[in-house]
Amino acid sequence: MGSLTKSHLCFLVTFLFAIHVLHYISPLEANNNGGFSARLIRKNLPSRRSIFQPNIYNGGESPVNAYLGQYLMEVSIGTPPVTIQGIADTGSDLVWTQCVPCDNCYKQQKPLFNSQKSSTYSNIACTSQLCHKLDTGVCSPQKQCNYSYGYGDSSLTKGVLAQETLTLEQNRKVSGFIFGCGHNDKGGFNDHEMGIIGLGRGEVSLISQIGFNFGGKLFSMCLVPFGTDPSISSEIRFGSGSEVIGHGVDSTPLVFKEGDKTTYSVTLNGISVGHKFLPFSSSSQTVTKGNMFLDSGTPPTVLPQDLYDRLVAEVRNQVKMEPIKDDPQLGNQLCYKTKTNLRGPILTAHFFGHVNLQLSPIQTFIPPKDGVFCLTFTNTSSAVGIYGNFAQSNFWIGYDLEHQFVSFKATDCTKH
Repeated sequence: MGSLTKSHLCFLVTFLFAIHVLHYISPLEANNNGGFSARLIRKNLPSRRSIFQPNIYNGGESPVNAYLGQYLMEVSIGTPPVTIQGIADTGSDLVWTQCVPCDNCYKQQKPLFNSQKSSTYSNIACTSQLCHKLDTGVCSPQKQCNYSYGYGDSSLTKGVLAQETLTLEQNRKVSGFIFGCGHNDKGGFNDHEMGIIGLGRGEVSLISQIGFNFGGKLFSMCLVPFGTDPSISSEIRFGSGSEVIGHGVDSTPLVFKEGDKTTYSVTLNGISVGHKFLPFSSSSQTVTKGNMFLDSGTPPTVLPQDLYDRLVAEVRNQVKMEPIKDDPQLGNQLCYKTKTNLRGPILTAHFFGHVNLQLSPIQTFIPPKDGVFCLTFTNTSSAVGIYGNFAQSNFWIGYDLEHQFVSFKATDCTKH
């Protein structure tokens, strides 16, 4: 769900998939490496139509759950601790939640955070260097550090940058944690989402702020596919012991771009549909480094228009069924009328470094409604694409900021 401060994220993607589950986290389990693992347990919720926008280990760990295509991470802030559930978003940095007073905010089911009830809350002064850790920090008439932080789906939070005590599982505390206390928030949020937990590379992200306490700036996640039995969980790990290692692990380097301190950018060479290879660009033999970024806050994989058109055409060519036409609920998505998921084709995402990620139909087609399965890819006019969380399922994906690479290991995440 990247920030609008990055020009390549200024676009809107509409996606008509509905997710029917909510994830909650269960108690921590000890790990051989001295860390902890968290299980994400899914509970059925009423079906809702949604719009998707490109949009702790030795460490600590946080409850995470998914609702309407987003994974919600649970942390606590304040003294006494108040539980916050926010979208786990590798495409942005700021950790924020809705705060009292909040006259121009979206509706949420749980009470808003009230800073006056916390003994450890403090506003950051606009003269403090901490105010400048976020690019959008500005001085208010009260000399407080105000912020305005936007996202690629036109969602926006405005409020006060503050410090608080962050509490993770097993009562692990991080004092002086920088977060946004939102007083004016709008966008495509649902009433279960109390804010966003930024997991990007920037200075104010969760991983950057807690990494020192828990063994380094690294984390990993293993997401169960859409449609998995609600009793089966996903998992996320932070800090020492969260490394993705062992047989079958492939790694690709992170690409750092001028002016972009947030995203986990990598290089996609192309995509294969079955045995048919489609290069990232049809007009150039040179692949631009950092042409994709990994975003847990965006469900579909978003491709530049040219690659998307070629991908859809090749999938249609290889699927021996007639796609659905003229369904206003589905728009221009590539969808098929079938009671069960398609048997193929296998798609392979080819990343720099001989990283070839095979994607089965469980990762590339999901049902927006009964008897229909649609391709989990969409398009953008941008030259930069997004590798969304549907395609990330059934892989252990490790983000290592210490050594500057991302690792993938094909895994049945329902059996971790």
